[in-house]
Amino acid sequence: MDDKLVNWIAELQSIAQAGLTYGKDVYDRERYQRIREITAEMMAAKTGLSLEKVTDLFCGETGYQTPKVDTRAAIFKDNKILLVHESDGTWSLPGGWVEFNLSIKENTIKEIREETGLEATAEKIIAIHDRNKHNVPEYVYGVCKVFVLCRVHGGEFVENIETTGFEYFAEDEIPTLALAKNNEEQVKMCFRAYNDPNWEVEFD
Repeated sequence: MDDKLVNWIAELQSIAQAGLTYGKDVYDRERYQRIREITAEMMAAKTGLSLEKVTDLFCGETGYQTPKVDTRAAIFKDNKILLVHESDGTWSLPGGWVEFNLSIKENTIKEIREETGLEATAEKIIAIHDRNKHNVPEYVYGVCKVFVLCRVHGGEFVENIETTGFEYFAEDEIPTLALAKNNEEQVKMCFRAYNDPNWEVEFD
């Protein structure tokens, strides 16, 4: 029931945002604005976050509501996958939100460089996942996660504000993962793609 409630709130917010974008009648726009405020109030009550925080996260965009895009890089050496060490002690595939002025390929390369110091090329799409079908916790906005097979050709680790290092792991020694970013099945999927020359892109 909680999941349904969150989904209803998110759908109402999306409808309100579209109404504010395309609505012409001033009275209708007032109604859409109030619906959007109510969704923020409901989400604040549901999550325990402040109304200001929820409004900033949940109602901060304009225009037609579309999913955000996140890229994750799969880099291999000796049939081991590279994972970066997060500041909270968990591990993840290098990656992050796609910048507004970068392509999928450009953003993947940028994230590798920022989080590892390595120089790489992005070679093949492994999968495009609807985040809420695979990862926890569920977000109130849509996210498309793009997993990209990459190849390193230089560089070395550079200290940064996001990660504290990286290591390569075999498939049977995957450490504790940052589940909001990637889970064990997604990492194992990358292994399958790496070892299958005829891999076909997975997508939801």
